[in-house]
Amino acid sequence: MLEPSLPPETRVAFVPALHPPDEAPRAAEWFAFRGDRLLVRPDGDRAALLDYSELRAMGVDFEAGHYLGRLGDTDCYAVELDAALTLPSETALEGLRALYGRLPDDQYAVGGRAVQILLWDQTHRFCGRCGAPTVNAPAERAKLCPRCGLLSFPRLSPAVIMLVQRGDELLLARNRAFAEGFFSVLAGFVEPGESLEDAVAREVREEVALDLRDIRYFGSQPWPFPHSLMIGFTAQYAGGEIRPQADEIVEAAWFSRGGELPRLPGKLSIARKLIDWFLSQD
Repeated sequence: MLEPSLPPETRVAFVPALHPPDEAPRAAEWFAFRGDRLLVRPDGDRAALLDYSELRAMGVDFEAGHYLGRLGDTDCYAVELDAALTLPSETALEGLRALYGRLPDDQYAVGGRAVQILLWDQTHRFCGRCGAPTVNAPAERAKLCPRCGLLSFPRLSPAVIMLVQRGDELLLARNRAFAEGFFSVLAGFVEPGESLEDAVAREVREEVALDLRDIRYFGSQPWPFPHSLMIGFTAQYAGGEIRPQADEIVEAAWFSRGGELPRLPGKLSIARKLIDWFLSQD
C-alpha cells in the first residue's frame, strides 16, 4: 500500500502542447524571462505578468517565443528578453522563488515550465555530437541536428527526497550549503542505471550511514531550479548509527514529533510537505 501522496490542489487544468492554435488566441499570457528571472509588475505582496501590448511596446521578439500549451482558455507562451531591451520603470525581474505566493498558483506552475524550456533552448542551439546548428524538431519538444540526426530533449534531472522515520521521530540534517540553523530531509540525484528506491537507500547510507526498510512513494514535484524533478518517499529506519558524510552533511539528528523543531524548508517545497505529513500523523 502506498503512502498518501501530496494533497490534491484545486487548479485550472494546464494542457501542454507544442504548436499554437491556427487562429489567433482570444487570450494569451506571455512569460517573459531574462535568464531565470521573470518580468512582472509588483503590487505589494502580489505580482502580475505584463500583457502582450506592453511587451510589444518594449520591442519583444515574439517570433522567438515558445508555445507552452493552454491554461484553461488561455494560451501560454515563453519568451526570452533581449539584454538590450529597456524595461518599464514600474516592472521588475524576479526569480521564481521570490514570486511564490505572489503569482496565482496556476501561473506560477506554468512559469516553472517556461523557464526550463527557455534554458533548454539557449543551451542546445548546437549539436553536442557534431557541433552543427540545431533546429526545432517538427513533432516533439526537441532540438534536431540536421547533419547527424541527434535529438536533444529538454533536460530533466530526477532527484529523490526522503523522510526517514523511527517511531515518532524523523531524521533531519543540515547540508553544508544550508544557512545556519536550517535543517531538512535528505535528498540526492538519481544515478544512471539506478531505480528510485535504490537511490533512496544509497543516498541515506552515504549521507548518514543508516539502513532503511519499507521505502514507499509519497509524491513528486517539478523543481525548476534549474531543471529537477523531486520524487518524494517515506522510509522506516532499519539500523545503524548516524555518521554524517563529512564533505556534505554538517549535522544530522532525530527529532520527535511533539518536540521542538529547527528551522525548516518553506511551504513551496516537497520537503516541507513530507515533514508536515509526518507531523500530522497520530
